[in-house]
Amino acid sequence: MSIWGSLIGGMVGLSLGGPFGMLLGSIIGGKISRTKFGAKNFGTFAQPQQVFALSLIVLSAKLSKADGQVSKEELIAVRDKLKIPKNEINSVGKIFNKAKEESSGYEPYAQQIAQIYKNNLNVLEEVINILFYIAEADGNISQSESNMIQRISQIFGLSQSQFNSIRESRKSSDKLNPYIVLESKPEEDLQTIRKKYLKLSKEHHPDILISKGVPKEVIEESKKKMRAINSAWDQIQKLKTN
Repeated sequence: MSIWGSLIGGMVGLSLGGPFGMLLGSIIGGKISRTKFGAKNFGTFAQPQQVFALSLIVLSAKLSKADGQVSKEELIAVRDKLKIPKNEINSVGKIFNKAKEESSGYEPYAQQIAQIYKNNLNVLEEVINILFYIAEADGNISQSESNMIQRISQIFGLSQSQFNSIRESRKSSDKLNPYIVLESKPEEDLQTIRKKYLKLSKEHHPDILISKGVPKEVIEESKKKMRAINSAWDQIQKLKTN
């Protein structure tokens, strides 16, 4: 079953509350509770995969206008990366356009996402990872887009080293700095770095992320992150043993 099916149907909106609930409520014309966002608003109808997908749609909409323009490439990237089926394009498009047009910023949404996934930082890291993908779609990440993604990561509670690791992992294996990817320093010994490698490998394994709410539709970027982690470890082993 598609993760997009009930995003507009009201179930997610009615159970989420907060800014996401208000956004969906304004689209379907329902009366959504204005209760402060929090875990208690993450109701029984809001499946983790759907909340993750909704988060990407709204933040992608905000990101797409961060540099003052919405490019065709970015819109295509949103559609393709999130694997939105043709029969759901119109419904998802309504959410994207509403989020893009409304006057409120991205911060309230980022805060609600941070609250929902407060015990799953690796899921929040994956949101940042995919936002980078969206920003890259037109061939260039503007400074305003980069600043916005970094600010979202701060709202999520990610450290600077975690943010740097995600950004560095976007590079090809021959260009990335392996120490940044593994959140390490060149002066650290191999055993210390290995512990960080094993920790990151476990946290970013696709199966782990899927179990925590990352939809299968967007898991390909997680696989790329894992490849970057493994490549970084291989490079460091060669550097340390030669």
